[in-house]
Amino acid sequence: MSLTSLSRALNRPLNRLSLWLVAVAIAILSTQSLIGPAWATGVYQMPAAVDSDTWLIDDANQVSRLNEGKISSELSDLAEQTGNEVRFVTIHRLDYGETPQSFADQLAQQWFSTPEAAAKQTVIVLDDVTNNIGIHVGSAAADRLTPDIAESVTEETMKVPLRNNNQYNQAFLEATDRLVAVLSGKPDPGPPVVDNRMQIEGTFASAEETEANRGNSTILVVLLLIAATVIPMATYYWYQSIGG
Repeated sequence: MSLTSLSRALNRPLNRLSLWLVAVAIAILSTQSLIGPAWATGVYQMPAAVDSDTWLIDDANQVSRLNEGKISSELSDLAEQTGNEVRFVTIHRLDYGETPQSFADQLAQQWFSTPEAAAKQTVIVLDDVTNNIGIHVGSAAADRLTPDIAESVTEETMKVPLRNNNQYNQAFLEATDRLVAVLSGKPDPGPPVVDNRMQIEGTFASAEETEANRGNSTILVVLLLIAATVIPMATYYWYQSIGG
């Protein structure tokens, strides 16, 4: 076999390898730039108005149907007896620049646009990618659900089960029980008691970890593209050196 024939025979699999590397790089870029944003949730994707019998919008699919029924029943009774209304929202990934707190504030404004309508409303938003939580409390509801208690509900009552193996159902059930007690004028049962020796770190990714993973994927794409370019060139010059 001549050198030219050998070169052509070896070039075929190398060319296929280059095409494969480029295809993999394109696939990774497509996953990051197209699929990722499609999963993000903005306020504009939420219902323009909320029904009087809707107490939980579980876009992240983290609460079981059975527990959704229990939560809805308790919050419905609370609204009927006191006029105070609480609504939970779960989402999977926020739009860029959005936070659960800004999302909750905007959602409350969208659903209850006048001070009178918003006075007894509480809106709680959880992003299950970071497990961060935002809470918006109306002016009248804040007489009972004070800023300190509201923060304790999101950062302790809900976060403790989330840090313990992402127990979303328990987090929402315990938050509902505490909110119903407080907004009914009963004594605040307080946050759950935590045994620090037994506390288990949650498995959810932090914002920093998410950014780090995104950076690693970018590096991988660059390396694949470099390999797709360098391998054929190196092979070509090697053939030329043999021929010379």
